Amino acid sequence: MKEFFKKLTGLDKVEAEKAAVESEKMELLKKKDPKAYATKKKQPWVSVLDVKVNQENVRNGFFEMDWNEYFIKDLKKAGYGENGDLDEQIVDLWFRDIVYGMLEEEGLDTERGAGYINVVPIDKGKSEVS
Repeated sequence: MKEFFKKLTGLDKVEAEKAAVESEKMELLKKKDPKAYATKKKQPWVSVLDVKVNQENVRNGFFEMDWNEYFIKDLKKAGYGENGDLDEQIVDLWFRDIVYGMLEEEGLDTERGAGYINVVPIDKGKSEVS
């Protein structure tokens, strides 16, 4: 009965047009700001924004990463971090696992020291890791 009323009054077309406009806005947001898009959809999102290498010592450098709150929630569900840990610490634990996993896949020594990792919070959800 409700659908019949919508068709009779033309409300179904108004709702369809509104949904199309919202879909268009979301597609534009997805292209313009992927983090905002994922956050609005309550999906985890992480990205490496920049990688810098020290030209004088190529063994040194840093990654600038950005993430949203849903990425942190997923990491916590996966066992990264403890209550009270900063988001940057949780991401660092995850990132180290990624790096050690790559070393293992290549048959390289994972027992060697990782060196000093410096995490500098830049903004909420952004840190510089060097």
